[in-house]
Amino acid sequence: MANQSEVKQIILVGFPGLKEEFYAPVSLVMLLIYIGSLSANGTVITLITMKKQLHKPMYIIIANLAMADLLFDTITLPKLIAKYWFGATMTFPECLLQMFLVHFLNTADSYIFMLMAIDRYFAICKPLRYPLIFTGRVVAVSCCTCWVVASSTALTALVMNSQAPPCGYNRINTIMCTNIAVTALACKDVSIIKKTTFVFAMFIQFVPLSFITLSYITIINIIRLSASSDTWRKAFYTCTTHLFAVTVHYAPRVLVYTANEVGLVLNADVNVFVLCLYSYVPHISNPIIYCLRNKDIKQTFMSSAAKFLYLRGKNNVLPNTVTK
Repeated sequence: MANQSEVKQIILVGFPGLKEEFYAPVSLVMLLIYIGSLSANGTVITLITMKKQLHKPMYIIIANLAMADLLFDTITLPKLIAKYWFGATMTFPECLLQMFLVHFLNTADSYIFMLMAIDRYFAICKPLRYPLIFTGRVVAVSCCTCWVVASSTALTALVMNSQAPPCGYNRINTIMCTNIAVTALACKDVSIIKKTTFVFAMFIQFVPLSFITLSYITIINIIRLSASSDTWRKAFYTCTTHLFAVTVHYAPRVLVYTANEVGLVLNADVNVFVLCLYSYVPHISNPIIYCLRNKDIKQTFMSSAAKFLYLRGKNNVLPNTVTK
């Protein structure tokens, strides 16, 4: 108990095997990733929010996905960059808060992916019923449900881990506070916490993944039977890119949780690499896969950019005209 009271600061190690001379370039890469995510996801959210022609069920779901990705990067990357630039640390409550938000936003991502797959299933396989089922109200309620359910499961992990504070060792050998990292610091028996969070994690991963896989298999089969060869190739390409994004999101998570549950200790650098793979790669690729390749969003973005450049050029010309 005395040792527990002595741990006041949590140190994020970041990339465990990284030498000090590489701190600056690696932190710069992390900054560029954050700027890229901020720009891409921020653009998607702004376009869908501001343009009425994009106020459609699919785009509303995409905006929720972009919001979850942007918030996740905002609560993790600046803290990691501050660690390399200023040697910043965090208190245990701050670490718990970050852990809660990490799992909350990851879970929200998972449910939103499922909602997106269900939306595509009805849009392609049941086109006549789609406008009746996926109304604006239904989509808004569904998205809110995703966020609420995600917060409840993350809150369970938060409450359980708050009962097992760190004692003695205070270094987290990764880039963010996660449930696995926090439980590793505790001196008390955390087997119940590990088993409970593992069950939650598998439910969060496999239930949405089952719906997603079934939806896209059905979609591909329907398109294959009814479409021409050119349309089939285009649709198949779209579906495979979507499934790629889903695979990158789910597969590494299942690997990490399963390895931790069976007692398989991954190399610290491998663990961080896998964490980066499923945390940040999808957040950069999702806007490209789901949005920037979309005809409606691309046209809206181009028209908005053209209007902005026109108004900017007009404002630059006006002062010269007045002066003359």
